[in-house]
Amino acid sequence: MFAAFLLLFGCAGCGRRSSVQTSSVRPVKIYEVTPDRFIERSFAGLAGADEASNLAFKIAGQVIMFDVSEGESVERNRVLAEINPRDYQLTAQAALSAYQTARARLDRCERLLKHQAISRQEYELAQTAFIEAQSNYENAKGVLSDTRLLAPFAGIVEKKYVDLYQRIQPGETIVRLVNPVSRSVKFTMPESGIPLLRGKDKQFRVEFDNYEGVWFSARLKDYVLSSTDGMGVPVSLNLDDERLKEAGNRYIITPGMSCTIVMSVEGSERPNGVAVPLTAIYAPVEGGTYVWVLDSSDHVNRRPVVLGEIFGIDMVSIAEGLSAGDRVVTAGVYRLHDGEQVKILGDK
Repeated sequence: MFAAFLLLFGCAGCGRRSSVQTSSVRPVKIYEVTPDRFIERSFAGLAGADEASNLAFKIAGQVIMFDVSEGESVERNRVLAEINPRDYQLTAQAALSAYQTARARLDRCERLLKHQAISRQEYELAQTAFIEAQSNYENAKGVLSDTRLLAPFAGIVEKKYVDLYQRIQPGETIVRLVNPVSRSVKFTMPESGIPLLRGKDKQFRVEFDNYEGVWFSARLKDYVLSSTDGMGVPVSLNLDDERLKEAGNRYIITPGMSCTIVMSVEGSERPNGVAVPLTAIYAPVEGGTYVWVLDSSDHVNRRPVVLGEIFGIDMVSIAEGLSAGDRVVTAGVYRLHDGEQVKILGDK
């Protein structure tokens, strides 16, 4: 009698365990496959400098003033450096004296010509000498002003290339000045992407590493039709996001900031293609690539697929195996079994 009771109790326990196992339903997230109407490409890029210039003197001389530091902000027309003006001052004074003499001679010749005391030829010679002296004087004044190097725009001193009291030559770079606020982005793409750049319905989004998760809209500025160095086609964008134009904007984009650019083009490159997130791909150790597809009763079935190219941030095109409308699992794909029932969580 006691043995029969234990047997009955054990069977009841087995029944409860079996009931618990069969009632356990694994929660999953899914993605509903839609036609792949957009072509997306992602690239690594950098914020460029909207204004940047290597500044140099037009004349030679010894640097006697260089009162700026690397990283310092300067206003437009601030004197950045100055070379010794002594020799150029003497030249300008001599040119002024010659100009004044020629001016006085021309005035005298004008009076004499009115009284026909000199010939027309003598007057024209005095007029030519005056014009030459005036030109020399204006040139000497310009050269003297070139002894001071002014900031052509407000910016930051990125680098200094010479030292105080160093003698420099005409055109030798003295300092590099950059605008600290950038609204341009530059990247390189393969030559095969040129047809996409020519398309009408293209959009660009930019995410900077400093502002992860924040995407800024941008528009195409220009690109080069050839790859001279074999590295690809240089492309430039302008950031036109309204948030960057707001007063008190908290997103500061500076030259050199790294970023990710996503280009979306509406086209017919894959008219019958579909795409899924990379997390939906199941690649077991025994080989092959699969996705888990849900049927109408929310049971999963392993289906082989042929992968296409990876594009965008986390998408892969499917060449064979899926159709628009299929529902695929995107999380926990390595924990599922064929025919297992699942519970859908979150948005598709």
